Amino acid sequence: MDSLVAAAARALVAGDALGALKRVALREDPPALALRGIAMAQLGEHPRARELLRRAARGFGAHEELARARCVVAEAEVALAMRELGGSPRTLAAAAAALDERADHANALHARLIAVRRLILVGRLDEAAAALALLDARGLSPSLQAVAGLAAAEVALRSLRTAAALAALERARAAAERARVPALVAEVAEVRAALDRPAARRVHAAGEQPLRLAEVEALIASGALVVDACRHGLRAGAAWRPLARRPVLFTLMRALAEAWPGDVERHALIERAFRTRRPDETHRARLRVEVGRLRKVVAPLARIEASARGFTLVPQGGRAVVVLLPPIDGEQASLLALLADGAAWSTSALALALDASQRTVQRALVELEAGGRVRSLGRARAQRWLAPPLAGFTTILLLPAALPLE
Repeated sequence: MDSLVAAAARALVAGDALGALKRVALREDPPALALRGIAMAQLGEHPRARELLRRAARGFGAHEELARARCVVAEAEVALAMRELGGSPRTLAAAAAALDERADHANALHARLIAVRRLILVGRLDEAAAALALLDARGLSPSLQAVAGLAAAEVALRSLRTAAALAALERARAAAERARVPALVAEVAEVRAALDRPAARRVHAAGEQPLRLAEVEALIASGALVVDACRHGLRAGAAWRPLARRPVLFTLMRALAEAWPGDVERHALIERAFRTRRPDETHRARLRVEVGRLRKVVAPLARIEASARGFTLVPQGGRAVVVLLPPIDGEQASLLALLADGAAWSTSALALALDASQRTVQRALVELEAGGRVRSLGRARAQRWLAPPLAGFTTILLLPAALPLE
């Protein structure tokens, strides 16, 4: 490695992308192309960075497996920043194995951290936590220690374990300060600030009460019967009944919970669940069917009893009933929560993260764009979607797998 390439590499480690480019901007040899690609990625020019990294990988010879594996890892990180989540993880795993074989353990761990961050983005928290537990962070550079701490904090936050998240964030903060990379320090501070922002709203007779993540965690641990409109399900202690794929049942459950301990008229239930103001006998018959289905779903946790006017929710064991609403309203709240991270997402990546079809996501994006809440860049396969940051509260409870499911 010549002196200019070595100096550019040191600049990149310190987060000085412009300093690195000054040294190798005019060079076309593979090592310089790779460093230029990483520098462009640090500057946010991701498409150009990916092109340079691919040229560098092609330029390295068959005997230069170490350099090519490093290019694969760098390109995978660029893909993560571009929210291109559909690629096969096998290529990255093979690169990590090749780096380990050649004693480049730092870059091998970096590759595995990229894989963990991808799992977090798509909501596969159990797999992400298991992969993190297998990582040996000893000997890592401070910057990689900070990234590992941030990943552990993200898993803990989405699983509503705030104490574990705070501990991971403290490790990440100390490592980021040792690394002296301003972007890392700012990212840790932003995640830490999310703990102090409202994350949900508790609905009660007197109105609404904003709750932080720690308060939501305490509410769930209290054993109350929680009708969770963030994750669209019903929770009581460790028991969880998902209703995200049964919207009519969830609408009925929410209406009954909001009226607790009183009852809800049949006409009001029909209007909310079936969106009609002129019910007929078919709607009344359908209501009886749907209430019967809801009774089976919630049977271990609560009863739904008929009253003279309609129906009443009666929780088992004398539990209190709580309705938990997201910090923002609307059917596309989870979609907006993903877009609020400031990255440009593709439709396919959003569909993967939300476990929905691309057609469903596309329809929602068109509606949001018409309302001026999102905007698109590019066309066809190059189209990406952006939304302004949602200031004043955190959207963690709206992200994929924000709460553990049974």
